[in-house]
Amino acid sequence: MTEISRRRLLGASGIGAGAGLAAGIGGTYGVMGAAARGGEDSEGFSGKQTVPFYGAHQAGVETPPQAHAVFLAVELKDHVDAAAMRRWLRILSDAAAALTQGKAPLADTEPEMTAQPASLTVTFGFGRKVVELAGADKVPAWLKPLPDYSIDRLRPELCGGDLLMQICSDDPLTLAHASRMLMKDSRAFSEIAWAKESFRRAYGTDPKGTTVRNPFGQVDGTVNPEIDTDDFAALVWGDPNAPARPGASGRKEVESPRGKAPADLNSAHPDWMAGGTTLVLRDIAMDLESWDLADEPARDFSVGRRMKDGSPLTGEHERDIPDLEAVGSDGFKKISPASHVARSRNDKKPAEQIFRRVYSYQSLSKGPIRDDVEGVRQINDAGLMFASFQADIERQYKPIQQRLAEADLLNVWTFPIGSTVWAIPPGASEGGYIGETLFG
Repeated sequence: MTEISRRRLLGASGIGAGAGLAAGIGGTYGVMGAAARGGEDSEGFSGKQTVPFYGAHQAGVETPPQAHAVFLAVELKDHVDAAAMRRWLRILSDAAAALTQGKAPLADTEPEMTAQPASLTVTFGFGRKVVELAGADKVPAWLKPLPDYSIDRLRPELCGGDLLMQICSDDPLTLAHASRMLMKDSRAFSEIAWAKESFRRAYGTDPKGTTVRNPFGQVDGTVNPEIDTDDFAALVWGDPNAPARPGASGRKEVESPRGKAPADLNSAHPDWMAGGTTLVLRDIAMDLESWDLADEPARDFSVGRRMKDGSPLTGEHERDIPDLEAVGSDGFKKISPASHVARSRNDKKPAEQIFRRVYSYQSLSKGPIRDDVEGVRQINDAGLMFASFQADIERQYKPIQQRLAEADLLNVWTFPIGSTVWAIPPGASEGGYIGETLFG
């Protein structure tokens, strides 16, 4: 072997003092980095964390929100009937059950990608067409598009779909692989209607229990029902005695400042939805360019809370209850009746509460400065995937949405571009499948 050949071989193999030193440093750093995070076998290593797939309720609702999400809506192909739907749901359920536990489903050609589920969950939602396959008498009256609201700028391509998959994980690579596997299982039965990737804070960025911020910087979700409580069970599952999620110590009683939620919010659910809930999913665009022009007092006034910490304008801390009747020295109410806080609250009706599991999205693109001016600027395509879970859309969601549509100062900067309504069926028992209560 010539000297040149040796050099090429050594270079290609990464052999030599320099390469060995680099490998040693890299290896040591990798081990130390893993140890600093807690290591694969420690409780603090998020990649190995799993969320049970089987249970009375589907995961991904009461589950603490993960850092990343994909909302994937598909349309049924013409040949899909009830029997085909049943087969497909079995396939999807088996695949989701495996993926969420860090195991490879049967059709997985990259099983190495499944080893770090990072709290992966897959939540399925049924549209009207899916339910109709089991019989027209199975379709609840509320499973239909929302009314037209004055603030809507809906795009038809973001408002369709027959089956929804909400796929969430603390790791984006895990999420991408799980989404691909589930779509491989769906090709024979459906086509993509629309999909939206979105995010929250990265895992471990904020202390546990910190309220997330949206692209406006607004603290978003302060008054959400607390998971693992009877209040949550009543408002979301429609049953204050609903089973707690797997791994939880049980449900605790809470005294909501709005009063006790009604115990019959699931009364409009058909029998097959026992243990399920409803989802209103709104894609809300946010105009960051014009939001940049509003100063801090204007932002606080519009929201009714201080941007810096989420505290109401009548309080000092985020969790303080807003006093919507308090009047300032100028004779005007401290919290404007047109603010987002004032319009979204109705303390006289405990039923008018929802559980929002909000995810953000944002990307850059080029766009005109103005129609009559030459040149381009960077445009932020930003917004929220506003996932609202509630037992009763008519009694919980719609009254709130109607007030917001009539008058909400945030409407200056936000407008819904997508809107869908889904029935979230109950969870499945091991060996069963999601939708078994409907298709039998």
